[in-house]
Amino acid sequence: MSEPDQPAPQLGTVAIVGFPNVGKSTLVNRLSGTRAAVVHEQPGVTRDRKELVCEWNGKRFLLVDTGGVDIADRTPITRSIAGQAREAVADADLVLFVLDAQTGITPGDEEVAQILRLSRKPVLVLANKIDDPHQEALALELHRLGLGDPIPISGLHGHGAGDLLDEILVHLEARGGAGRADLPEDAIRVAILGRPNVGKSSLVNALVGRERVIVSEIPGTTRDAIDTVLVRGERTFVLVDTAGLRRKRRHRQGIEYYSELRALEAAERADVAVVLIDSSQGVVEHDLAVADVARKADCSTLVVLSKWDVTEVRIEDVRGRLRRRLRQRPPFLAVSAHTGRGLERLLDTVVDLFDRHTARIPTPELNRALDELRARRQPPARNGRRLNMLYGAQIHARPPRFRVFVNDPGLVTRDYGYWVENELLERFGLDGVPVSIDFVRRA
Repeated sequence: MSEPDQPAPQLGTVAIVGFPNVGKSTLVNRLSGTRAAVVHEQPGVTRDRKELVCEWNGKRFLLVDTGGVDIADRTPITRSIAGQAREAVADADLVLFVLDAQTGITPGDEEVAQILRLSRKPVLVLANKIDDPHQEALALELHRLGLGDPIPISGLHGHGAGDLLDEILVHLEARGGAGRADLPEDAIRVAILGRPNVGKSSLVNALVGRERVIVSEIPGTTRDAIDTVLVRGERTFVLVDTAGLRRKRRHRQGIEYYSELRALEAAERADVAVVLIDSSQGVVEHDLAVADVARKADCSTLVVLSKWDVTEVRIEDVRGRLRRRLRQRPPFLAVSAHTGRGLERLLDTVVDLFDRHTARIPTPELNRALDELRARRQPPARNGRRLNMLYGAQIHARPPRFRVFVNDPGLVTRDYGYWVENELLERFGLDGVPVSIDFVRRA
């Protein structure tokens, strides 16, 4: 049997920087062949760094989208965006400096250019928004930045994208180094979910020990789903900070609508969802709705009570309500991103959930459990026929899915099906794990 094709190694890291609203995220989506970056006509949509793997001609590299750098704007959030961009440049092997060729060089572009000169990183100057080849002469003005020959391109229409990708590979191969190692297969994808302003970005930064994502008191600071890799001992975590999930659809417009889509997509590709609840406000109905998003995305779920250093709420005050209302019966714990309380235990719990999320129950053990359930509670009957659970097997892991063969699936009542599910959760220690059971007729 032939070995499965292995992905090509990454050649290096490429950062995209520029003044706000020059088309960086549109170009990211064009080069990566995705719609991963939020694109909107409003400037300043991208705030954190976002990393994507690009593949071209069988070769791969890491592409890092950054927020618009406006040095003249001294607001705290804009300064944080600029800091994130500087970190991206420092970590990059090659920098793509994007400018709006239609506008020409602005004072803001000059400031970004000075940052790049001081970085001493190789730079490709991109004259973006040249949507017609007859406009390529507009790129000539960008020569005076002194950062090399500008490359005309249209992120919107794709003009010049292939040539740019060829040029990127030439530069990365010339440096002769290897890029970031691919994630191991057992990397744990963790989506940080919650309503707006419950402390999701603060938690990610506390876990990784630095300001990887922008933290602000302004609700809605995070707009993309931001992946951060954390290695702890022999385990690798991919922490995904997401936009806050708003309750009412009419409150989700424009950028917020697309940001929420990214959050839902992040949940769907995660193994474990950390549902963050602001303990200073107590548990509200919307927190329960966020937990249900995690369940529907087939994530194993951990409920985390944040801001524990500023609350008078006791765990006993919320334990009963959470257990009654959340079908997966997730574990929960209290943390403080400010003091660091509970962070190590949080990661330990995530590992434990992931191990159960990916576990396989031996068929003999499963059938012994089903035998005991039959003996403990008489199965339902209708029209003189009684349900008979014959045998079962686990057919899928990550998350677990079981198939139970019965004499007639139509005899399985909703109440009995939930009872079997809950008993199996308890028997095999699967609280918080999205277990699925298919009752099927024996052939």
